[in-house]
Amino acid sequence: MLLRTAWRRVAAAVRIAPGPKSDAPTRGLRLRVVDHSLQSAVPSDTATAPQAESMLRPLYMDVQATTPLDPRVLDAMLPYLVNYYGNPHSRTHAYGWESEAAMEHARQQVASLIGADPREIIFTSGATESNNIAIKGVARFYRSRKKHLITTQTEHKCVLDSCRSLEAEGFQVTYLPVKKSGIIDLKELEAAIQPDTSLVSVMTVNNEIGVKQPIAEIGRICSSRKVYFHTDAAQAVGKIPLDVNDMKIDLMSISGHKIYGPKGVGAIYIRRRPRVRVEALQSGGGQERGMRSGTVPTPLVVGLGAACEVAQQEMEYDHKWISKLAERLTQKIMKSLPDVVMNGDPEHHYPGCINLSFAYVEGESLLMALKDVALSSGSACTSASLEPSYVLRAIGTDEDLAHSSIRFGIGRFTTEEEVDYTVEKCIHHVKRLREMSPLWEMVQDGIDLKSIKWTQH
Repeated sequence: MLLRTAWRRVAAAVRIAPGPKSDAPTRGLRLRVVDHSLQSAVPSDTATAPQAESMLRPLYMDVQATTPLDPRVLDAMLPYLVNYYGNPHSRTHAYGWESEAAMEHARQQVASLIGADPREIIFTSGATESNNIAIKGVARFYRSRKKHLITTQTEHKCVLDSCRSLEAEGFQVTYLPVKKSGIIDLKELEAAIQPDTSLVSVMTVNNEIGVKQPIAEIGRICSSRKVYFHTDAAQAVGKIPLDVNDMKIDLMSISGHKIYGPKGVGAIYIRRRPRVRVEALQSGGGQERGMRSGTVPTPLVVGLGAACEVAQQEMEYDHKWISKLAERLTQKIMKSLPDVVMNGDPEHHYPGCINLSFAYVEGESLLMALKDVALSSGSACTSASLEPSYVLRAIGTDEDLAHSSIRFGIGRFTTEEEVDYTVEKCIHHVKRLREMSPLWEMVQDGIDLKSIKWTQH
């Protein structure tokens, strides 16, 4: 009800706003109301009506970085932001009990999505914290007997940095290479496991190239060798079917804002039978079974639970829709432009993450040209760097192609019109930038660029 009232007010503000008329085409751009007036927290009769002005925003095609909040998730959260504000750890009154009941219901919703027991779900601030707890927590708990971990070269930065931090503490870490497809070699994984290996950490779906690792096979190998298996499933939970028992996963990281939930909340699944022990990173009141001290933010975990329930109900429909749009985008671009390379395995691949390299075009230039579409050239966590993506380097992409890559993210709320607009703009700007490129001209003249010996001045 509150949400509907808020939307009605926004709609009324847009209608009365005297925005300047423009001849510029508005196709594909979304309208957002921006209020630049300073508003008092206390309503008064003398307060002037807020001057709302309309502003056009780019289309959003970067769902690997974050997703919009699903309105159904917001509906579930609102009561706990306004009326039910008790501390879920307060055991002496109704305010605490109702918040605790909501928290436990959310725990059940998250567990149901991945086939776990609710007691195996620990709420965290997001997948980065979950990855830190899984990797550092397991390594430190078993350090007296086991001092070796295994991960891959294409993991998220927080996994790689956690491993580097452990190396500084005296642990040994093996960083497995990946094949050209982006998938690990299972024989190399088996060969890398040592008697003192405590943990293998491999992400389910890669956040830059969308490649799906053979999680069930990795789980079986780890189980047979009595090594714990952790997977960073931030990009996979709610998008592809996952079952922690069938896939023999011991620890799993989950993020709220990648599945149309709120930012600042996530979860870690930690197996109970056979029990996985972790050393807590955070000291405090011993909440979340002693593994993650700190007051659980009820509105956020309610949002995470609602997002998981919606994802479970709509996963099949979402996957079909996203696959259809992904096919539409790649086919149109590939048919209209030569020398476009799709990075990562086309078969074992999540369709909503499409990473394309446009030869003879600088990726940053293309991103700037496509200013009315929100895209990225890789992970949001490392996108400020002008270095080519370490993930693309790991799969053997040439440096010039790595510099020319763009990641297209397609999600639940992406429309056909948005895809068509993005494709049209992308084709137009790639052609324009190539016409300006001397390298493209040389290639058209039949010159092999790799045979040229460039001299420095």
